Amino acid sequence: MVETSVDCVIFGFQHETLKVLLIKRKNDPSKGLMALPGDFLDEKTSIYGSAENTLKKITDLDNIFLEQIQAFGRVDRYPGKRVITISYYALINIENYSPTAGYTAEKLEWCDVDKLPELAFDHQRIIESAHKKLKRRVRYEPIGFNLLPEEFSLTNLQQVYEAILQIELNKRNFRTKLNQMKLLIDTGKKQKNVAHKPAILYKFDEKMYQQLKEEGFYFKL
Repeated sequence: MVETSVDCVIFGFQHETLKVLLIKRKNDPSKGLMALPGDFLDEKTSIYGSAENTLKKITDLDNIFLEQIQAFGRVDRYPGKRVITISYYALINIENYSPTAGYTAEKLEWCDVDKLPELAFDHQRIIESAHKKLKRRVRYEPIGFNLLPEEFSLTNLQQVYEAILQIELNKRNFRTKLNQMKLLIDTGKKQKNVAHKPAILYKFDEKMYQQLKEEGFYFKL
């Protein structure tokens, strides 16, 4: 008998680093190992609805837009039985959420994508697949803004893209491309309580993004 599960890769950005939300499993199999929030599919709920419910039960995160990554179905991915998982990912601003452990999670932890601990099942592979998809999407859709607060500096934005793409970007070229796309609104404000010269704060222009999206564009970095 084949069973189906859902697993959720939740990305965040903190201290100039791309993070992923992991749980410490309190039940077997793989008790005590870190893992993605996930559970078996609810037969009375859609796959997407099951992913939402699972995330709520395990982390208390709610009303988060999830995008499907792919299915993972290696025969030996789960001990003792055949389990196919449908994986989803999301981008959130860590400052706006306070996830709490519940259900199958002993605790929650934001971990660096580049420094992951030993993970249960094939969750390392799922995270790697989600990160690859994120790298592709961030080049043609400005989804990196989802990781930032409503108001941010250009340095903050560049740090997000560098963390996702795992490359160092040329500051001048990056800002030139942003200015050409006209996706930023100058708030007229500057940073406060910083040790360096306060930078201008910007907001994402959703209206311009929708216009560009209709026309089609590629944010090549």
